[in-house]
Amino acid sequence: MSLEEAAKIVADQIRRQQFVEVYAHHDADGIAAGAILCNAMLRAGIRFRLRVCADIPAEGLSHDAATLLCDLGSGKEDLPLETIVVDHHLPLFGGQFHANPRLEKIDGDRELSAAGMAYIVAQEMGDNRDLAGLVIPGIIGDGQAFAGKNLEIFNEGVANGILVPDKGMTLAGRDMAERWVLATRPYLEGISGCDSAVADLLAPAQGDNGLKTDILLSLAVLTAAPQTSADGLGLLYGDTIHLQREVIEDAHALTAVIDACGKSGHGDLAVALCLRSSVEIEQAWEVTRRHHLNVIGALGKVQPAEEGTAVYECSDAMLASDIADVLARDRVQQAPVLVYARYGEDCRISARLPRGVTADLGPLVRTLAATCGGNGGGHHTRAGATIPCDRLGAFVKGWHERLAA
Repeated sequence: MSLEEAAKIVADQIRRQQFVEVYAHHDADGIAAGAILCNAMLRAGIRFRLRVCADIPAEGLSHDAATLLCDLGSGKEDLPLETIVVDHHLPLFGGQFHANPRLEKIDGDRELSAAGMAYIVAQEMGDNRDLAGLVIPGIIGDGQAFAGKNLEIFNEGVANGILVPDKGMTLAGRDMAERWVLATRPYLEGISGCDSAVADLLAPAQGDNGLKTDILLSLAVLTAAPQTSADGLGLLYGDTIHLQREVIEDAHALTAVIDACGKSGHGDLAVALCLRSSVEIEQAWEVTRRHHLNVIGALGKVQPAEEGTAVYECSDAMLASDIADVLARDRVQQAPVLVYARYGEDCRISARLPRGVTADLGPLVRTLAATCGGNGGGHHTRAGATIPCDRLGAFVKGWHERLAA
């Protein structure tokens, strides 16, 4: 079966409904995927309710209406078979209404996000080509490449005037100072979160005709290089995209705002932006600012839980995923990164694979979580789990043993 055929099966099932309960994962990719399909349903006259969540157990699903999971569900074997799943994680769900690039031998880690999969489904529901801009936060947010199906969607968006490619700085913010103060992609030691350091950085780069980008970037690299990986520094400047139909035009900025709002419990703001409401943009930016500063503050305190390992404890479960991203991408690491945070009686775990390190995190985390009475899974390079806190020691012990084998 082709990807388009799978998408049509899912699209037809959605179109048969009068009302759909939609659950979207709380990161940029999940929220964008949910918003793409909700936009498509709105245009098709289908009523829906969209909720943003970190996870949804099978027993938490409503049985009174059709359920659509976006960037969620593929890794769950116990879902009702009539559940509709649009995802790109490692697939275990056996229902027929399951659109996932991995089922068609397409790399879901690198070449198609959940938002991209949702876009393909949306095209089977009607002419929704203007929603291509919402695919981009899925690609950027999940660190994917503009290759394969992602590239096809991008090229189509450019051809239709929905996307305009450009080059420039990729940091997100409302002005130049805020971009550097809130920098978490990458996190810049000695710059991120420090207003005075940012002021000292910007001052020498001011010229008679405005800011000299080359000088600014050189100064930033010299400041942050001792503690920041080459991959991290390479993210400062590169491909940028203007989103012609979205309420925040800069793709990296929209991604940052959606992601921060979703992860900090303000998924409603993120969804509103993706449904093209500009009413609460400033509130969304303030949420983003607080979230990024919280991440930066936590990074200043995080230490290995065990000397000589890449296992870290984070004090806030809402920050664990972003902390793991930074530690794996922007610090030099020799092993997969594991970050855990206590959340009541549960422990939230985020695992990341640094560039140049070999492991298959999704199956590893899923197996360890199951043996510890929890649940988990994800991608080959990014995975997460929730387990009882009293089983954390067993999880970490299994983590070290499996990686050493």
